[in-house]
Amino acid sequence: MKTLLLSFMLILAAHFVVAQDDMTTVWETKLNHKIDYYGTDLSDRPDSYSFAADDKKITVFNNSDGSTVWNKAYKDMAPRLRKVDELMAFWKSNTIFLFDRKMGKDQIACIDMETGDLLWATDKYQEVMEDAVVYIPEEDGFAITLKKQLVFIKARTGEEVWNTSKFSGTVGQYVYNRSDRTMVMVNFMPSGLMALFTGFKNQIARVNMINGEILWENNYIGRAEKKVLTGEFIFDLSLVADKVFLRINGIQVYDYNTGASLWSAAFDFTADVVKAPSGTKKFGAYGTVAEPVVVGNDVYVLDMSNKKNQYVKKYDLQTGRLLWTSYEIKGARVIPGMNVVGDKIALQIGGRVETQFYRRYRSGDDWVTEAGVTFPEVKPFGVEALNTKDGTLAWESEKFRKGITNAILIGNDYIVSSGKSLYNLDINTGADKFEVPVSKGGVGQASLIMPYKENIVIVVGEKGVSSFNADNGELLTSGKYKTSTLYQRFDDLVIMQTEKSDVAAFDVDTGKYKEFKAKTGSGFSLTSDGEHLFVYEKKLVTKLKTR
Repeated sequence: MKTLLLSFMLILAAHFVVAQDDMTTVWETKLNHKIDYYGTDLSDRPDSYSFAADDKKITVFNNSDGSTVWNKAYKDMAPRLRKVDELMAFWKSNTIFLFDRKMGKDQIACIDMETGDLLWATDKYQEVMEDAVVYIPEEDGFAITLKKQLVFIKARTGEEVWNTSKFSGTVGQYVYNRSDRTMVMVNFMPSGLMALFTGFKNQIARVNMINGEILWENNYIGRAEKKVLTGEFIFDLSLVADKVFLRINGIQVYDYNTGASLWSAAFDFTADVVKAPSGTKKFGAYGTVAEPVVVGNDVYVLDMSNKKNQYVKKYDLQTGRLLWTSYEIKGARVIPGMNVVGDKIALQIGGRVETQFYRRYRSGDDWVTEAGVTFPEVKPFGVEALNTKDGTLAWESEKFRKGITNAILIGNDYIVSSGKSLYNLDINTGADKFEVPVSKGGVGQASLIMPYKENIVIVVGEKGVSSFNADNGELLTSGKYKTSTLYQRFDDLVIMQTEKSDVAAFDVDTGKYKEFKAKTGSGFSLTSDGEHLFVYEKKLVTKLKTR
């Protein structure tokens, strides 16, 4: 009897250890139409809105309480629209674009987000795709890329302010100067728009936003992109004094006043190492080449211009003078990680890269929208270190020939995951400070590791999330879940998602999670502060607390 009672108590105790809570529902709104399209203002301000729509109706709702702001049929808002093939929300301008594509007779309608009233409509602009419209809040207008020109129109009226044929492609990152209303901008070719442009060339230009005059233009090296799903630019443009710095596959520096190229440490590289899923409309692979590392006046840049042979190059930040070229790194298809610690440069060769995809297809009578983020492995694998003095090989580790997820730097600790184990490597010699089996965390093999606070490693596993002390390898927290993949991370919050669309929000500090079981194929949007998750299921919108 005592044995049975003890067994029961142990089972009960184990239940309480692993028991988790459901996410708290803030509100739930059922619509009078299906959800084929949706958009969420991720800022989640008290006065912000989101929308959900099908091919005939759209509902705009209040983010704070889920109440319907308005619900209308497209034909009642814009009589010239018979159908809607695409919707785009511009949260900062409180407008929604509706597109009716008709083979040379495209209709665009701009709707006021607060009222649902038509602001303006036009058939003047044809073949305008989603990524070809950019809102410029400093001028309260839209830069629209057409096949042969760039036009700038007022947001609330649709009045064309200017157009130019001297800038091709879509407006990417930009730096705006309020004093003279000029803007330095970089063009880019969005995924899926290749067929739209002929004679596309890489351009960085300074434009007068009053009249569209191109004050200067120059070429840049590499391929500017933004992530197809989350929309972050994977290049950076900044203005320091009278110099424009463009960080894309290296660093390029231009004179702000004239546009003259001052110096460049950049190369052409196109990541074609991962295949897109079948039927995908938009796809991108990211994190395939590590960003430049600046230490004082030294800049370390990976040169991946040749797919068979790669190098690290060291430059002087002020002059762009090449200080040395490293020994030849042979056969690496991707080098996602480069860290400088003391007098060593640690390189992660191969491992996990990020892909994002978007596709929309019919399944029976319904449209199905799929969007996802994956982290596939790219071979070959390896870890090695170079000397900062001359680029010679300092050491090479044999431990990661069979597999590597990624490598991270926490303080001066260089942490590498093979998938099965965590290693803290001595940056000077490559020797182990410790090795810890990832299985100790109870969440399966590692698919990714991430830094947290001053000395914590987050392990995203096949079945949950665990954390370890980066100094000694001690297990800190463990949260076991179902087979799942990383959806998003926000500081101490890690969101995991299953194939059937269940989601769990893990608190890294405790290892506990809150779960929501959504219908398969549901859509999700995590607010920019990580506090709330919006779920879109058939006709239902639910706002949840993640913590």
